[in-house]
Parts: sequence; C-alpha cells; structure tokens
Amino acid sequence: MKKVKILITVLTVFSLSFFSCKKAQEIKNTDTLKTSITSFESDEKVNNTVPETRKIKLPEPRTDGTVSLEKTLSERRSIREYRKESLELSEISQLLWSAQGITNKSSGKRTAPSAGALFPLEIYIVAGNVNDLEDGIYKYRTETHELILVKSGDNREDIYTKVYSREWLKNVPAFLIFAGVYERTTGKYGERGKRYVHIEVGHSAQNVLLQAVAMNLGTVVMGAFDDTTLKKVIGMTEDEQPFYIIPVGRY
Repeated sequence: MKKVKILITVLTVFSLSFFSCKKAQEIKNTDTLKTSITSFESDEKVNNTVPETRKIKLPEPRTDGTVSLEKTLSERRSIREYRKESLELSEISQLLWSAQGITNKSSGKRTAPSAGALFPLEIYIVAGNVNDLEDGIYKYRTETHELILVKSGDNREDIYTKVYSREWLKNVPAFLIFAGVYERTTGKYGERGKRYVHIEVGHSAQNVLLQAVAMNLGTVVMGAFDDTTLKKVIGMTEDEQPFYIIPVGRY
C-alpha cells in the first residue's frame, strides 16, 4: 500500500512537470509566432510606405493664364512625337496642380471633383530631363504642393521598354502616372465606389491634357500596360492601382 502511494506521488509530480514544460513551450511558441507576425506586419508596413527621403517644394502655380478654355479644347490632340528637350520645374508644378491642386486652402477644394471628398487618386512623376529637378520618381503631395522622392535615377527607360514598349517615348522628358486607392471610396460607397474612382481619374487627367495645351506642351493618354510591372517600376504601395500613363514634352 505504501509503495502504491509513493508511485502515485511520483506519477503526479511527473505529470505536473510534463504539463508545465509543455505549457511553457506553448507560451514560447506563441510568443515566437507573435514576434514573427509582428515582424511580418512591420515589414509589410515598411514596404507599403513611400519613404520620405527628400521633399521638393514646387513653384507656386499660375491662375491667370492667357489662353482661353475654348482654345485648349479645340487644340487638344494626342501627341506621339516629341523633341528631345527638357521641361521646367515650373511646368511640372503647373501640370500637377491642374490634376489635383488645392484651389481653396481653407476648404481644401481641388481642381477636380471627388465623390464624397475622399480623394482616392495618387499621382507620380517619372522625371529624366527636367531642369532644377534631379532624375527620379516622385510622388505628388497635394496638401503641401510638394514632390516626395520615391526612387532616385532616370527610370524613363523602364517605362518605354518594360511597361509600354514604344520607340517614340525615348525623347519624353517626364511621365505622369495616375493611380488610385479604391478602398478610400468603396469604404463609403461600396462596390459602386470603383466607378466613382474611374470617373475621378478621367476628370483629373483631362485637366492635365488641357493645361498642357495652354502651355504649348504635348501629351497623350496611355492605358495599355502591364499593371504589375508598372507598380514595381514606380514603387507603388500594395493598395494603389495604376490607371494612366501620360507622357509630357515639347513637340
């Protein structure tokens, strides 16, 4: 009887030790998993954030042009032959402002309407021959009328070889890339919000086309490209979807 009691005691101690070790290992594994998930989420967050390595304050846009709206409408054409000449930073500033610029600082109203004032659009510029602007890919920040450097260097060749292979694009000094985040609009309007985003990018791009005419610059709207390749070349965030490529130059 005494031996049985001793055996039961030993088994009880062994069981408690086993389950304690197992529980400790489970906690350790859980902590490791949490750490891995946190690390993964952190990496994803970093990958989906445009690094603000450099900010370029753009020149103030003009609002007193001398070319009439009727003239820009009548002269707008799709241009596919460009001279190998540079653009001015002030011209880039004017084009970006026409696309999504602030027209009333107190209200935040912009040059193009946006459903619910949700502003799903993001605009990038691929610059390779712009005076007073280092070659690189930049993101336009509407609120402060600034460019945020995304990637250094002349990346134009990636556009006309990997994304949209056309020989006539070689002379283009800069490309405007229009993208959008559907979730900003669908969060309020549901699936129909995607339609509103498409409508908005049309408003914004047309502003650029007409502004370019007023500045005697050539443009053309390009929509046939590989989305995945373009997103990789530009360095877009995961939730951004590309819509338009608009080359801009002298002709």
